[in-house]
Amino acid sequence: MLEHTQKKIILLILLCTILLPFCSKKVLDPGVITPPVVIEKTFVNPIMAGSDPWVIKKDSFYYYTQTSGDKVVIWKTKTMSALSNAPTTTIFSAMANTPNSSNLWAPELHFINNKWYVYYTAGSGPDSTQRIWVLENSSTDPTTGTWIDKGKIMNSDANFWAIDGTVFSSNGNQYLLWSGRPNISFQNQNIYIAKMTNPWTLATPTTVITKPELSWEINGGPVNEGPEILKNSSGNIFLIYSASGCWTDDYTLGMLTLNNGADPLQINSWNKSAQPVFSKAPQNNAFGPGHNAFFKSPNDTEDWIVYHANSSAGQGCGVTRNIRIQKFSWNVDGSPNFGIPVNINTALPKPSGE
Repeated sequence: MLEHTQKKIILLILLCTILLPFCSKKVLDPGVITPPVVIEKTFVNPIMAGSDPWVIKKDSFYYYTQTSGDKVVIWKTKTMSALSNAPTTTIFSAMANTPNSSNLWAPELHFINNKWYVYYTAGSGPDSTQRIWVLENSSTDPTTGTWIDKGKIMNSDANFWAIDGTVFSSNGNQYLLWSGRPNISFQNQNIYIAKMTNPWTLATPTTVITKPELSWEINGGPVNEGPEILKNSSGNIFLIYSASGCWTDDYTLGMLTLNNGADPLQINSWNKSAQPVFSKAPQNNAFGPGHNAFFKSPNDTEDWIVYHANSSAGQGCGVTRNIRIQKFSWNVDGSPNFGIPVNINTALPKPSGE
């Protein structure tokens, strides 16, 4: 009997030893409150270093690119406020001794007829050789698949210095906009337009739609560049462009408004605003704000502008430029109201839905 009891005790000890790890969960003191996980709802500008930003949203992802030296790089993210943490993919690297081997500037990514296109500026080295080039990719995700070089895009009547190409559609037609300098011997950058046969071919002669003529367009030299199209909820078309030299603190944004239903190829179809729509704010450490793009918040309820600027005066067009984002609103007449550049290192609400 004693031996049987001893065996039962030994078995109980063994059983407890086996079950002990599963029975030893810590019981929380009911008087201890576990703090909730805090999700940060703010961000600060600048969000990263760089210049000439561009972004497009598709299938809940933002695809972002900017001037990146001798290559074209795409950032893929769902949160623009955390862009600097996004993974990157190099989709094109310049090859030496080719017409597009140097000075890769201002790439833009567009989704046209179920294919991706990148419009970028490049040349063979000398500034006079800068032209606009096109890449094509049929993949649903621009960071995958194969990019095909479609070559230089320019008509014979306008085969001169050209930068900052962008595209837009109106009344079923596709158009290319860019900044051109017909006389390379002096600074005289105008914005041109042409209708397109396809995403890499122009169908019409080129037309000037704006020249730098107002006082705020000629600081450091007469410059109109970086054209970007913005449409409001009613479909009205605005062309936001950068004016004055980027090497000055007075680099700024101007605006053209396309008359409803008018032909974009006619200069009289566009009305220029008499004053800039977005300018430097020294009190907020914003000098030379310009070369912008636009995007919607993740839940599509807010409109945002992304642009580059310097944080101190006199820094010019160099590597000190940085990328900033801020929400903008709309005026009663349907035109955009960008306000002033917001202060850097100041907490701002993230885009709605992040």
